[in-house]
Amino acid sequence: MAKQIQAIRGMNDCLPADTPAWQQVEAKIRQVVASFGYSEIRFPIVESTDLFKRGIGEVTDIVEKEMYTFEDRNGDSLTLRPEGTAVCVRAGNQAGLLYNQEQRLWYMGPMYRHERPQKGRYRQFHQFGIEAFGVADAEIDAEVIALSAELWRVFGIEDEVELQLNSLGSNEARANYREALTAFLVENESSLDEDSKRRMHTNPLRVLDSKNPDVQAVLVDAPKLDAYLDEESQQHLKKLCELLDAMGIRYQLNDRLVRGLDYYNRTVFEWVTDSLGAQGTVCAGGRYDGLVEQLGGKTTPAVGFAMGMERLVLMLESLGKLDSIRSTVDAYLVVANDEAAKVGAKLSQQLRRDNPELRLMLHCGGGKFQKQLKRADKVGAQVALILGQSEIENDTVTVKWLRQDVPQQTVTVAQVSDLLSELI
Repeated sequence: MAKQIQAIRGMNDCLPADTPAWQQVEAKIRQVVASFGYSEIRFPIVESTDLFKRGIGEVTDIVEKEMYTFEDRNGDSLTLRPEGTAVCVRAGNQAGLLYNQEQRLWYMGPMYRHERPQKGRYRQFHQFGIEAFGVADAEIDAEVIALSAELWRVFGIEDEVELQLNSLGSNEARANYREALTAFLVENESSLDEDSKRRMHTNPLRVLDSKNPDVQAVLVDAPKLDAYLDEESQQHLKKLCELLDAMGIRYQLNDRLVRGLDYYNRTVFEWVTDSLGAQGTVCAGGRYDGLVEQLGGKTTPAVGFAMGMERLVLMLESLGKLDSIRSTVDAYLVVANDEAAKVGAKLSQQLRRDNPELRLMLHCGGGKFQKQLKRADKVGAQVALILGQSEIENDTVTVKWLRQDVPQQTVTVAQVSDLLSELI
């Protein structure tokens, strides 16, 4: 026997028992983005490696350690997309959608990062993201956050998540803070772990995200980002907070929140939860006004967020927030012989056309009635439609209820369609 091939570690199948939950989550997401007037954009899985080096930053963990990068037959360096924002900007620039225009876009699909797989975090994972271009005012920041808050309301988990908010200021303010933070870290280098020492010269703001309690103890005395904010960024944050207050969206200001990617400026935010054990992020985003120009376009303000679908589905399942899943089959057509199979094939087509929402499975492969009825029960059908020799001769169908205590009945072929419409 040939050796069985397994899926690549950290890249998982979504089996038939799991897909209804995903479809339910995806449908509600589509409902919310439509209610805000956002348009869907779809882009390739493979992109030029330079897109992510320029967009995300060469000294980020994603680019340094996590990307799936390879050379194609032409010697070009290509990468499986690790995130969606840089790709969305590339697509918008290439299609001429961004400069001097307003675009409110959303996307959903697989991303790839070579990191240690764990529950809810995989090497192939799925993200839903929002990107809004062309508006510099805090009003669009508020709308993007409001859209994410509406998702929590629709899913019934608004009490399970907390919004954390901060401002990174202008690029100049961020650079000044970075210089001050680096100086502080150099003074305290002996108390830092190896990861923080590596980052303090290349990406010092990431040290603030350290999970090491000893490093966090050192950071208590580190300079505060808000002390370096420029006046315009302070006013932007103030207006954003006023808008969130007006909408009744609760938030917690967190001056340690920096986000891990180089392109963020001003507003950054995360939705965090304790519902998955230790506090974890379920959605994160912010403003990235310089990225469009950095990737070859004209200066365009932008803001967005992304969330991991696996973690969201896991959270909703653990909290019991997904609706009970309807069976994939409403009716199962049982046939007695070859002649009945021909009649059944024709009848099944007609019934599906009469009732477009009907989920009807036609038995294939022959077999005794009892075996076919067991199959009908196994697939979760509400009724079995039986075509035996008697039914064929009399142009009738016998209807056997499998989930309700209702007497079996025989009806004309013309009546079957009306009866099945009651199941939908």
